[in-house]
Amino acid sequence: MPYLYKAKTMSEFLPVFEFSFGTYLFLCFCLFSFIQLLFLILVYSRLAFHKDKSLKTNTPPVTIIIAARNEADNLFKNLPFILDQDYPNYEVIVVNHQSMDESKYILDAFAHEFPNIRVINVERSQHMKFGKKLPLTLGIKGAKYEHLLFTDADCNPASNQWLKSMSSHFSEKHEIVLGYGPYKKKKGFLNKVIRFDTAWIAMNYFSFAKAKLPYMGIGRNMAYTKSVFNAVSGFKSHYALSSGDDDLFIQEAAKKGNYTINLDPDSFCYSNPPKSWSSWMRQKSRHYTTTERYKVIKKLLLGIYPLTLLLMLFSFVTLLFDSNFIWLTLTIFGFILAVKWVVMGRALVKLGETKYIAYLPLLDIAYAVLAPTMYYSIDKRDKNKW
Repeated sequence: MPYLYKAKTMSEFLPVFEFSFGTYLFLCFCLFSFIQLLFLILVYSRLAFHKDKSLKTNTPPVTIIIAARNEADNLFKNLPFILDQDYPNYEVIVVNHQSMDESKYILDAFAHEFPNIRVINVERSQHMKFGKKLPLTLGIKGAKYEHLLFTDADCNPASNQWLKSMSSHFSEKHEIVLGYGPYKKKKGFLNKVIRFDTAWIAMNYFSFAKAKLPYMGIGRNMAYTKSVFNAVSGFKSHYALSSGDDDLFIQEAAKKGNYTINLDPDSFCYSNPPKSWSSWMRQKSRHYTTTERYKVIKKLLLGIYPLTLLLMLFSFVTLLFDSNFIWLTLTIFGFILAVKWVVMGRALVKLGETKYIAYLPLLDIAYAVLAPTMYYSIDKRDKNKW
């Protein structure tokens, strides 16, 4: 008699729940999956489906501020992009902070040719630190205009519409504009890791800002008003730290919806990535020095996603060996992956990093391991270097 295939009924796919290790593990898996889904829907989807609401006709006078130390080559290469912006009324202030190279002479030459650039030279002193907060404060105090835009000497805008795009997001309500500062594409595995790390950090701070939980911006592409700076006494509360001008400051100044984000590709400000693993680790170390000052709720929210992702993965792999829960486990896991691909894929498209979308589930898991590993292994002491 020939074998007749009998299709499984729905009841055969559903597990039998009983008081056992497998049942408890499955319930934990469901909890971790639910938390992941909540983050996708309540946080990351806000960036994925963000619509720009800038006022293209809004062109207030703007002061661009650049704090530079020993950046002669970068100033020579990148200042022309800053001075070539298609904008009716703006000035550029470069604070040359204790430089020992040819920066002063290069800046003098630019100032002689361009009337809208001003240079503030800070001479070397053993009593001053090398951090950015002093030169930034000097630039802000010396600015002629209320609206300020910040970048670094090693950065160049994506286009001559950068200033217009960033300033167009200012309004009576929005006094802070958070922009994006990606790294340039180079050859090599390190460059891919750094660019993904940068995109992932941006996806976090943009998404949390959209969820009314702003915790940072990027110092090389950020704008705010003098009034906002003065309202929180500038960097006074964290001046002792070398870092913090782009995260601790935002946590103090961004409140009551006075901020917005800018994802216009014309507003991106590119810089060259670190060339070695050691230089990238030093850069990450500087960034981590401020995390101890974060509020507990923001630390928890930033840590819950990678932790529950790893716990979900561990419980998923374990449940694959349990025939009672395997089909329902696969269904839930597949659903979460599909939602991630859609939501985070759309977010990466907005950040211009589409090549990572195909590997997103693997990168998501790898980063959940890499980020905390770096955080707990890197020396986070403030060494007062710039």
